[in-house]
Amino acid sequence: MTPRKQWSLGAKLALVASPFLALALLSIALTLWVSWQLEGGAAAVNEAGRMRMQAYRMALSVGTAQPGRLPEQVSEFDRSLVLLRQGDPERPLFVPWDDDVRGHFASVERDWAGFQARWIRGGATADGVDLNHDTAAFAAHVDALVHSIETHMSRWTALLHLAQLATMALAVIGTSVLVYTGYLFVLEPVGTLKQAIRRMQEGDFSTRVERVSSDEFGTLAEGFNGMAGHVQSMYQHLECRVAEKTAELQEKRERLEALYSVTSLVGSAATLQDLAQGFVQRVRTVARADGAALRWSDESNERYLILAAEGLPAEMQQAEHCVQAGDCHCGNLSGTTGLRVIPIREAHPARMPHCARAGFETIVSIPIRVHERLMGELDLFYHAQCEVGAAERSLLEALGAHLAAAMDNIRLLALEKEAAVSQERSFIARELHDSIAQSLAFLKIQVQLMQEALDHQNLVQAQGVLLEIGAGVRESYADVRELLVHFRTRASSEDIEPALLTTLRKFEQQTGMPATLQMEGSALPLAPDRQIQVLHILQEALSNVRKHAGATQVWLDVQQQPQWRFEVRDNGHGFDAQQGQDETHVGLRIMTERAQRIGGHLEVLSRPGHGTSVLLTLAPEAAGTPPLPAAEAVASS
Repeated sequence: MTPRKQWSLGAKLALVASPFLALALLSIALTLWVSWQLEGGAAAVNEAGRMRMQAYRMALSVGTAQPGRLPEQVSEFDRSLVLLRQGDPERPLFVPWDDDVRGHFASVERDWAGFQARWIRGGATADGVDLNHDTAAFAAHVDALVHSIETHMSRWTALLHLAQLATMALAVIGTSVLVYTGYLFVLEPVGTLKQAIRRMQEGDFSTRVERVSSDEFGTLAEGFNGMAGHVQSMYQHLECRVAEKTAELQEKRERLEALYSVTSLVGSAATLQDLAQGFVQRVRTVARADGAALRWSDESNERYLILAAEGLPAEMQQAEHCVQAGDCHCGNLSGTTGLRVIPIREAHPARMPHCARAGFETIVSIPIRVHERLMGELDLFYHAQCEVGAAERSLLEALGAHLAAAMDNIRLLALEKEAAVSQERSFIARELHDSIAQSLAFLKIQVQLMQEALDHQNLVQAQGVLLEIGAGVRESYADVRELLVHFRTRASSEDIEPALLTTLRKFEQQTGMPATLQMEGSALPLAPDRQIQVLHILQEALSNVRKHAGATQVWLDVQQQPQWRFEVRDNGHGFDAQQGQDETHVGLRIMTERAQRIGGHLEVLSRPGHGTSVLLTLAPEAAGTPPLPAAEAVASS
């Protein structure tokens, strides 16, 4: 029995594509050849057209009795005839000869011979009528030659268009055949194998692929069937053992991943806000909680503010943004040291039943402590009643200890920064002593000299001393401008309101002008460095009121939610804020730079006769994080 011939996939595709490839090459070759003919014919038409122009030029030379130009013009015309007759090997220029073209070319040659014999070599007397008649006839024969060449070229153009259309049709038909062949020989077998692999991935190890061809895909199908059978036989007794080992290792793996994730967060978090948000996200995933919230407590443990939350309704977060101790199940850690499981339905009804309204059944509360100091608590919310096992309790308390250690590390870093800033302040103090203090001592001496000169009525000496005083004042002013941006003051580590009240009291003592503070909303305290910058901006705004506004009343309005916003208003004479500020106004420029440094925006609103408002708005992400307890506020460097 003769064995059946095996066709490979490549041989099948090559057999289908070869006829179309041969036809495509033939069509392309025909198109190139016709294009070459058209290009040469176009050059011939151009050269023949030049002959008509040359004929008129020779007639003009004969008619105007300028025989000196005729030899060169005759030679140029002869070259054109030879070029049309023989072609140009250096470029595609040749006449598409046929009987009509040859006849017209012979007529042009006869006319040229007669034109030379009568008007060039014959020396006939220039008669305008005869010369024009002969020239017109000569040019008409040249036009006929051009027209015959163009007629021949039009047939080549039609042939070129036909070849191009044939090439397009061949491309469409060939593409369709190749696409169908590719689908039949490649895509359909690949799709069958893909479906079989998907069924294997879904756990159906009885999947088999039917071998319908003798090419590489048939061999691949046979190999797949063998592999599927082998996997099926191995899997029958392996699944139960893997499930047991997986359940045993899952708990250990989750504990290690949680500890590793929190450790990584502790090492990378630069601020308390980043630490809190990342910690809440990780702990919620580890504990499989429906919601989680990390609350920060103030120094007296009477207020609890939400640092970060995940999975809680927005209404609940807004309502419990700031919770007083004892007002809710959360924030009630008096007398507790460890994890608490609070069943909401069974607990004593609270004055803030937002958890029950949100559908939560159980709260797991983990206190966060640093050196016996209560920092806050971590609350996990569940929609169902649940209990916390010993292993899970140990894990959550360990995570809470990691968070407490990270918060303490941030506090220590803040103290290090405080020490560095203290050194910088000492340096600034030395700079003040070595520059401005000496300048003031010099001015004191000059004032004494001025007094002596005035006592003796020595105007010349007084004028010289006055110049020295002016130079000293300018030098001191330059020193102050240079050092002004480097001065920093300390701010409260707990809240900005006492600092604002102190600032306004000082303003009232200096000016005798009443100043009113109004606070709205409740939010986390500003970070110490941002709080200091805000105080400097507000102090400069009040200084501008004292110097320039001519006001009788000042208001300071502070809005804490949804973002921090400070506004200093006065009832002074105002100015046109649309006009650009002078670059020499150092105070306003420094205020703007300070606002940009803390991610804020400074705006000055004023109209003549309507007072002035200075608005400072902090972006939500620039609002800062609450200061750590037992750490002094860090001045900005």
